[in-house]
Amino acid sequence: MASPRIIHIALDEATILWRSADIEQERRIAIFDLIEENTFKPLRAWEAGHQGPYRLGLAVDDGRLTLEVADEDGHLLEQLVLGLGRFRRPIRDYFAICDSYYQAIRRATAAEIETIDMARRGVHNEAAQMLLERLEGKVETDFATARRLFTLICVLHIRG
Repeated sequence: MASPRIIHIALDEATILWRSADIEQERRIAIFDLIEENTFKPLRAWEAGHQGPYRLGLAVDDGRLTLEVADEDGHLLEQLVLGLGRFRRPIRDYFAICDSYYQAIRRATAAEIETIDMARRGVHNEAAQMLLERLEGKVETDFATARRLFTLICVLHIRG
């Protein structure tokens, strides 16, 4: 029975040099939410008869995102490589807004926190839409899955 979804996600821990407790919490939530509910259909694997579920590995190397798509048993089905040049600014903006958000949580008013959170969601949504565009023709996915994947891409870009 076809199941076009991710059942396991792994981040290249060698890529992640440092992360704060706040970022670690974001990572845990993104992975949990992603596993709970997602749509992920890698088109080449699907057409070759591998119709899920999938294990996904994410890594960033030399400005490129590598998505390793494996079957349920961990056998590599395909590897997708996406240039991340267009994501540099959204990633930088997202980090800056997240930093403001984490600081605001500790000492700002509810209205200030809400304003920063709205800006954070806006950047996140724009980046998710860009990711959907980059995956077009390679992976069919939904907006919520793209949002969570963008969060994990950001985690992979943390340099300390």
